[in-house]
Amino acid sequence: MKLRVLGCAGAELPDFRPPAFLLDDQLLLDAGTIGSVLSEEEQWKIRTIFITHSHLDHIRSLPALTDNIVIKNLLHSVSVYSTGEVIAAMQNHLFNNVIWPDFTRIPSLENPVITFKTVTPYQEYNVNGYSVTAIPVNHTVPTVGYQVKSGGSTLVYTGDTGPTEEIWAYCSGVDALIVEVSFPNSMKDLAQLTKHLTASMLVEELAKIAVLPRRILITHPKPQYYGRIHDEIGALAIDGVKLLCDGAVYEF
Repeated sequence: MKLRVLGCAGAELPDFRPPAFLLDDQLLLDAGTIGSVLSEEEQWKIRTIFITHSHLDHIRSLPALTDNIVIKNLLHSVSVYSTGEVIAAMQNHLFNNVIWPDFTRIPSLENPVITFKTVTPYQEYNVNGYSVTAIPVNHTVPTVGYQVKSGGSTLVYTGDTGPTEEIWAYCSGVDALIVEVSFPNSMKDLAQLTKHLTASMLVEELAKIAVLPRRILITHPKPQYYGRIHDEIGALAIDGVKLLCDGAVYEF
């Protein structure tokens, strides 16, 4: 499995892009960054997207992708998977013919640019050679993380979360865990209020995993505190832990 980090920041500033993780050039976990990084040809390879939650920084590039497909008159549909609550939010507040055209009906109902597909938490879905399971996590809006299996490798992506429980049972001994740390330790109160993590809070969450993942890749740092978060992650001295940067590529 190849992981390409299109974006992994908890806010947008120059050189810091919103979250999106591309697997094997075809399956996308979250859609905060697409067209500002990928060429047209690379965008056309994406046929499957799994969204963790409805916050703008995780869905903001979907409208541009749909528009690019229509402009090129490409006759294919992108399947966008998430829970019912997240899909309802995207339909009601984004693809609603007010903020953006409803591309589930364009160019036609029979051949739409995007198709929303509802996932049920804890149920395993087989999609284009991947086995994907959604697991609820603890955030300010309905949110799931995903366990993804392919070719003998397993990846878990938490999306945005504060202290949580169920997803850690899916992480034991996996090849890679992408988990958030949004704030430095000094901002723990804000992290708890907004249901995010700090480095010290992450240690408490990792203690819930029976066997730590081989790689623990940290996403969603606020760019304004990237240096402090980097140092606090390093101070944990846990094997395999690394703060991600945009553009990184991993094979596992």
